[in-house]
Amino acid sequence: MLQTILLQAPAAPNTSNIWIMFLVMIAIFYVFIIRPNSKKQKAINQFRNSLMAGDQVVTGGGLYGKVKEIKDNHIIIEIANNVCVKVDKNSVFQDTTC
Repeated sequence: MLQTILLQAPAAPNTSNIWIMFLVMIAIFYVFIIRPNSKKQKAINQFRNSLMAGDQVVTGGGLYGKVKEIKDNHIIIEIANNVCVKVDKNSVFQDTTC
């Protein structure tokens, strides 16, 4: 009797439960990771497209300054009196300290 119990094959897992858990995991990733990141990126792109001369910005390297000129792919930023730097438009963020 013991041999027949030990030799029985285990029951196959229910594949519908696996698919449901997989779909739930995808939904959790979307709600908590993908959606907030895409909203944040849209806000950054909107800020970069609405830049005007005189706006306070910070670069990706940590330089704070005021926008002097805006070109196609770069921006001229005044970081001190009569000291200007040319930076890529994608490395500029909104200065939240003002």
